[in-house]
Amino acid sequence: MLLNIGESIKRRRKALKITQPYLADLAEVSVNTIFKIESGEANPTIEVITKIADVLGMKIQLVIKNINEPEDENS
Repeated sequence: MLLNIGESIKRRRKALKITQPYLADLAEVSVNTIFKIESGEANPTIEVITKIADVLGMKIQLVIKNINEPEDENS
């Protein structure tokens, strides 16, 4: 299964029990930006991805890797 950036961010945000408004505040972006990224309506810039990844404690390489590599079908 391929994940897009929004799905990866949403999964991590929910695992940390962080709301969209709180994430937006910490990452210094709008709530609408977070919503659009998570819903796949927007393609964030590398700058925005970096801000969000930093807040969520994710390495940007892992966020991007999730969209480029399919999940092992045997797992």
